[in-house]
Amino acid sequence: MNRFTFQDGRRSLCAGVVAFTAVLLGVASPAVSDPVRKSGYAVGTETCGSGDLAFPRIEIDMKAGFCAGLVASEDDHLKFPRSIIQLSGHDLFVVADMGGWGHTDGRLLLLDPHAASGQRFKELLTGLEYPFGLVIGPDKKLYASTAETIFRFDPLADNPRGTVETIIRHMPGRRITLPDGTRLDEAAHPLKQFVFDKNGRLFVNVGAHSDDCITPAPITRPCAPAEGPSAMAAIWLFTPPSGGVFPALKPGDTDPPHTIYARGLRNSMALALHPNFPDAGYAFLQGENGRDLPDIFKPNEEINAIEQGKHYGWPYCYDLSTPSPEFKLVLQSGIYKTLCTNNALYKAPFSLMPPHGAPLAMLYYHGAKFPELEGKLLVGLHGYRPTGSRVLIYDVDDHGFPKTAPAPVRYHVSCAADPTHNFQTDAGDVAAAPFEELIAGWHRVNGARPQGAPVGMTVSEDGAIWLVEDKNQTIIRIDRAAGDPPPPLSCDTRSQALIDQLAAFVAKDAQNKVRLTALRKNLVEKHCVGCHSDFGLKPGQSDADKDATVLRFMLSQDGWIYPGDPASGRLRTRLRGIGAEKLMPPGGESLPKTEPGYAVLLNTVDLFVAKMVPGTPMQIKLGLPQRKFVSRTNKECGEIPAAKVVVVTQRNAVDKPGFSRFFRPADPYLNGECSDDDGYYIRQEFLVPVR
Repeated sequence: MNRFTFQDGRRSLCAGVVAFTAVLLGVASPAVSDPVRKSGYAVGTETCGSGDLAFPRIEIDMKAGFCAGLVASEDDHLKFPRSIIQLSGHDLFVVADMGGWGHTDGRLLLLDPHAASGQRFKELLTGLEYPFGLVIGPDKKLYASTAETIFRFDPLADNPRGTVETIIRHMPGRRITLPDGTRLDEAAHPLKQFVFDKNGRLFVNVGAHSDDCITPAPITRPCAPAEGPSAMAAIWLFTPPSGGVFPALKPGDTDPPHTIYARGLRNSMALALHPNFPDAGYAFLQGENGRDLPDIFKPNEEINAIEQGKHYGWPYCYDLSTPSPEFKLVLQSGIYKTLCTNNALYKAPFSLMPPHGAPLAMLYYHGAKFPELEGKLLVGLHGYRPTGSRVLIYDVDDHGFPKTAPAPVRYHVSCAADPTHNFQTDAGDVAAAPFEELIAGWHRVNGARPQGAPVGMTVSEDGAIWLVEDKNQTIIRIDRAAGDPPPPLSCDTRSQALIDQLAAFVAKDAQNKVRLTALRKNLVEKHCVGCHSDFGLKPGQSDADKDATVLRFMLSQDGWIYPGDPASGRLRTRLRGIGAEKLMPPGGESLPKTEPGYAVLLNTVDLFVAKMVPGTPMQIKLGLPQRKFVSRTNKECGEIPAAKVVVVTQRNAVDKPGFSRFFRPADPYLNGECSDDDGYYIRQEFLVPVR
């Protein structure tokens, strides 16, 4: 027998045995065309790009003529990637992987996109605290930042750490002491974005210590951390010596002197200089992450035209000229008298951007691949609300300023009853810079994609656009696509009928009603209201109405609560600081020690979610890494990890012998092929009592 024929036959025989065994076990073997899921994206055979830069195409709703390819994912052991830059003259990139909030295990990685999947990354530097900024300097060297420092190094050296030269080492970072002596172990905005102008001057974001600088009323003095020669919430300017290059600091050297270039900027993560800046009239733009207010449409984010010596409003003003009511007394006298409405110190935003969009990346496009984008301004919105998760394209004038239009100017709102909204302030509709969307729909769709989370963005020498997602742990390359774009994917949110059903379950459970009241009083009203949302609460509501309102609000938020499975919901991971995202509420790391009963409250929240659905908690039997589950009609609905707990509503499913029916699992386990009406079923032998 021919040796190769024998091996092929044996492989076919083994495959047949495996498939037959899978059928016996109730585990369907995947078809050849079934997509693989990487970081939540369904990856099939279709690619984006060409040659060895052709990467698996992912389903995000893009402008016609563009596609997105998945270069790297969580399978490549990315933890919390935040920025990316190409090395000049090399088809190699450096990626800053922050590790996560509260971590000191940040890394700088070398990415070779031409290497085989799984072999694309090499660690350059490790043990960094909050690495973020990556810039090619005027000397063509690579500069990077941590929470407190800016340094340069050679990523192609045999020993990159041996080439590190620090040029600034003592900026306000993660741990700071405020002017009143208060010690913060986790400042709100410690990341250092920075840019060089063509003369080698260095502009650095020094973000605000908090969201809004609100202290106990009445507030009669300006926000102290944002004042003085080392103000936070500012852009610092460092000027190099003659020759245009900062010297490496030796032990004992002090930092180069700085000046405050602009103030009143809460967090300048998105900075863009026109190539001709600082020549007269050319743009220096900043994308402002505004303060958080409960209203989904208030306040707007901002594009600011930065000028030396100007104040841009934080924390006293928001939108165009709306005074922050908490600082009413400060705005009545002194240097900030009538700052928002009639003060030469203040410079209003050049244009508003979608509220809560969280602009974290901004650049002018220059490249041959997309001539229709040449010179235009690209802005990435990282925000998780329906106004975020997208990439914008602004048409600009000859000096780099976005072109504005008279009111009304509308923007897109994902998965909303009204899909567009006018730019507005308290005074009504306002003029703004209109934009196109390079990426328009990046909301979560079960089985197809997670919600988008773009942070870093760069343009490579071939003109492709590269994006980094932190929460999804991905690197994405945008290339040219032929033909019409695929139709947008529909929204996949919890239905009102399911919310009604869950609210009814809680209303019938006396113990869970008590837990809900405790959650609402001791967590939501005490620590959460007034930060990101008001949770729908209104004056004059009864306690019962307040409980119902808070419950419905939380159930309507994407990914906050998965009934019966507290471990999978963001409510638990954010409250406990699990994973890479920031702990909530701000300062929450100290609450278990400083607030009696807070640790018990966290357990109460978990128990509330675990007991939300009536049924019997059961555990997925250990064995295969994942257990497939199906619908009533035997359609495959997804896979659940071994040892996971599900809430079984029918141990012996009346309409599917040999199976148990269970409540809808967390979204990460659904493939998008089934509906709640179909039901979710798993073979009985795959379930065991909870240990």
